[in-house]
Amino acid sequence: MPTEDELFSAVDALLEQVAQDDPPPPERKRLREAAGLSQTQVAKATGTRREAVGNWESGRTEPRPP
Repeated sequence: MPTEDELFSAVDALLEQVAQDDPPPPERKRLREAAGLSQTQVAKATGTRREAVGNWESGRTEPRPP
């Protein structure tokens, strides 16, 4: 299991990849999986719930800026 620092670094790297434009929902999931992260890990790193990450990936809701 990754350390908390590794988790935050992976999420930061993922965010840098998509900083220009929000990717479409299927791409959000693909990027998360390509980074080797679970929805729970992304939720923890972004201070939200796992359900929110699932909603972003399904297109039901959009992520809000911090």
